Amino acid sequence: MKKTQRKPVIHIGKTKKEISIAAGELGARLIRKAIKEKGRANIIVATGASQLDMLQTLTTAKNIDWTKVTAFHLDEYIGLPITHPASFRKYLWERFVSQLPLPLAAFHYLNPEKNPVAECRRVSEIIRKHPVDVCFAGFGENGHLAFNDPPADFKTAEPYIVVDLDEACRKQQLGEGWFKTLAQVPKQAISMSVKQIMKSKAIVCTVPGKVKAQAAKDCLNGKITPQHPASILQRHSFVRYFLDEDAASLLGK
Repeated sequence: MKKTQRKPVIHIGKTKKEISIAAGELGARLIRKAIKEKGRANIIVATGASQLDMLQTLTTAKNIDWTKVTAFHLDEYIGLPITHPASFRKYLWERFVSQLPLPLAAFHYLNPEKNPVAECRRVSEIIRKHPVDVCFAGFGENGHLAFNDPPADFKTAEPYIVVDLDEACRKQQLGEGWFKTLAQVPKQAISMSVKQIMKSKAIVCTVPGKVKAQAAKDCLNGKITPQHPASILQRHSFVRYFLDEDAASLLGK
């Protein structure tokens, strides 16, 4: 991982819808470019409230041969069945996979219901053979990247790991309406590791909402530190941030 700290490239729009469309359009261009250059594309798809409009833009994009695209997702709760409203497998099927005009070459879902450690090994072996062209991501109110909560592990080379979810992360999931009580929010998840995310050729990071303003300031303007996990993206050679005015409100000029 290169140690260079780069000036972030930030696109600021008035609304969540505006930045989500822009992020989806950039992602579509990058997927087309990968297919044109090497005949296929490998992508990572994020979940959560921040990604809804971006995914809608992506699934309706023109001139993408989805049969040449292999997809992975960032994380999944441990102990949550696929039928649960908060299941990321359910989310991705309903809002991404089933909405595409053509079937994907493959979508490698995370299924941690029986043996999370074995599932990490299984999907890790697959993604090692599929260098990622585009990673669609966001970051949390606590600055988490995927489910790598602070202090995040910046060193592990394993592509997928079992992680503990901190209270701030769990409260965010509750606040977004995925669960009825904090006690219902799982305390562990499978997450793509920070190093694996950083291996992506391009990262499209969509971050809307006033509740993300402090995290945006910490991660985009602050020091690179495991206490603000998404700050690591400052070392990536091609990351584009899409923030609405609320999320960017503490960044200054």
